[in-house]
Amino acid sequence: MKTYHYIFLTTALFIILFYGENMGLNLGILGVIYAALTLYKTSGKNRDRTFLVLFITSILSSFAFAWYGDFPSFLAEISSLMLLSFKSKNRKAKTLLIIPVFVTNCFTFVCRFFSFDDWLPKRNISGVWQKTLAFILIPLALVSIFFGIYSAGSDHFANLFNNYELDINVWQLLCISAIGFFIAFNYWNYVVEKYIYKQNYMLDNHFQDKDRIQKPTYSFLDLNSERMSGVISFFALNILLIFFIVTFNYEQFYEVVKTPNQLSEETHERVGAVIGSIIMAILVIMFYFKSSFNFDPKAGLMKILAKTWIFLNVILVFSAMVKNTEYIINYGITYKRLGVYAFLILSLIGLILTLIKIQKQKKNAFLFNTMTWYFYATILVISYVNWGGMITYYNMQRKDFDLDYHKREFYFNKKELLKYAEEKHDEKLRKEILLQVQPQKNESFLSQVIYYQTVR
Repeated sequence: MKTYHYIFLTTALFIILFYGENMGLNLGILGVIYAALTLYKTSGKNRDRTFLVLFITSILSSFAFAWYGDFPSFLAEISSLMLLSFKSKNRKAKTLLIIPVFVTNCFTFVCRFFSFDDWLPKRNISGVWQKTLAFILIPLALVSIFFGIYSAGSDHFANLFNNYELDINVWQLLCISAIGFFIAFNYWNYVVEKYIYKQNYMLDNHFQDKDRIQKPTYSFLDLNSERMSGVISFFALNILLIFFIVTFNYEQFYEVVKTPNQLSEETHERVGAVIGSIIMAILVIMFYFKSSFNFDPKAGLMKILAKTWIFLNVILVFSAMVKNTEYIINYGITYKRLGVYAFLILSLIGLILTLIKIQKQKKNAFLFNTMTWYFYATILVISYVNWGGMITYYNMQRKDFDLDYHKREFYFNKKELLKYAEEKHDEKLRKEILLQVQPQKNESFLSQVIYYQTVR
């Protein structure tokens, strides 16, 4: 099949799946179809390990959305399919380029659409396609558009067709068709502009020979002064960080016990300070080790001080993790407390990658390229796991379990709450939960969220 076949096929599927429906199982089905068609369309040389992993995660993310139908699973499915499409055509292109590529294609959609010679067949031997397009599709599209416009502008015109039993929401059909075509066109027929692809070398993980030449970064600082600036800066920052770690741990573990609300507020503030400190630490190291200092034989002391600073920041991360764990043991799990773990683990990964960057003499782009995949993996983990159900199940074992809070604040925990109602012989709670689930169970097949269909 040609590109335009894929565009019109997936547009038609989008209309069939979404007309008159809410978002639910239909988006999961569409994601699986897009992934399968992409696998079929992609040439053998581009089906490398990264592509196959993305194909699997696209399928799993589509199932996750069909099961949960929430924003994390939506984000996982969309990002998986975008990465899959990008890697199917640009195996060697850096992943970070996906952002400018898809943004550019969205803005240039109209211009590329009207460049018919670029995506429609230039000739057809049988003439069937040209006749179908010229005699049916184009006139039908124009009539449909102007019918909607005239109906909105004249009640008498609209009333002329009241006697006809044609139960079609014209505006919804037009909008669904436009959205489906927009998605299909940009998925199958996107273009990587030359000025974007030329930046691919800048995102390479490794330095080139020309980057090994020892030269000052700035005209107002010679090489020796810049090197000494790094030594003094890292030495001072290490001393400052040691004092911060001492005071940070004293405040967390030795101060007078406070109320849960005060403890919660202070914990989040301190974790925010830790994450901000680590981000700044990585940026400072990137500033000093962006080019020639990676190969400077006289920069040994600066490297030692930078690695020491990384080690001290790792201690800071573990201190925050220990406090968050203590907080969970005393007051239970929430989304925010799990989120703290996620951010701290990502910060720890960032520090480890920064150490690898210094040790292996890699470019700053190495950090961005690698962290992009870790952020993507985090999205997948968040979308695949029923955190609301897991949190409720854990907190149910506690004596201070707050039923109203868990009914109000957590999602996809209906099965656990029904189990709790059964254990407590609370018929009122059981009926309340089933009443909340019933609207979801009554949705049409394509609009269903599978999780709610499994609640009994």
